[in-house]
Amino acid sequence: MIQLVAFLGNYGHEYALTRHNAGWLFADALPFAEKLSWQSKFKGFYTAVDTGMLAEWARQYGLWVKKDNTVVSVPKDAPEKIYFLKPETYMNLSGDSIIELVNFYKLRPENVLVIHDELELPLGTVSLKWSGGLGGHNGLRSTKTVLGTPDFWRLRFGIGRPDNREIADYVLAPFTQDEKIILSQIFPQAAQLFVKILLSSDPNRLIPEWGKKKVSAD
Repeated sequence: MIQLVAFLGNYGHEYALTRHNAGWLFADALPFAEKLSWQSKFKGFYTAVDTGMLAEWARQYGLWVKKDNTVVSVPKDAPEKIYFLKPETYMNLSGDSIIELVNFYKLRPENVLVIHDELELPLGTVSLKWSGGLGGHNGLRSTKTVLGTPDFWRLRFGIGRPDNREIADYVLAPFTQDEKIILSQIFPQAAQLFVKILLSSDPNRLIPEWGKKKVSAD
């Protein structure tokens, strides 16, 4: 099961609403975001979430209710806590923050979920992925380097590729107003997926539906 969630982004006011900060924007948009108590640790912002409390938040905010209207229970093999991390090292050194937490709590790469923007997917698409290529993403490259393997989970938010524009300029530019509207459509559904990932004994079961799913209504 997932024990560490790393939301990738760039630290600083000038980067707050940029495409490269999709991971941080998603963290801030979670229905229970105000309940998270972040602190400076592991070269980033860090918080620990009790797994039982996460299940309670799922009930409270209607994020995961079974067909019989009962709330999912915490799996027997679930960790007591799940760690959330926003690296403050800037994107290309995200791994420096991640590895500090991984080593401190003695976690395995397969227990890590990285949430990030994805150029190779169109805006409005959400994708759960296990291992695989890095797509030129510097945050993923840094994470693979410190973990020594690409075998970790990824939750990807498509931002699309730019037309006739440098990639660096594109990802470091703010989302447009129309793009923000699309994000507002994506994030609530992605929050439901996020809770299912964290409370699932086997996230692989979610890939058939969420391997590459168009979520927005555009």
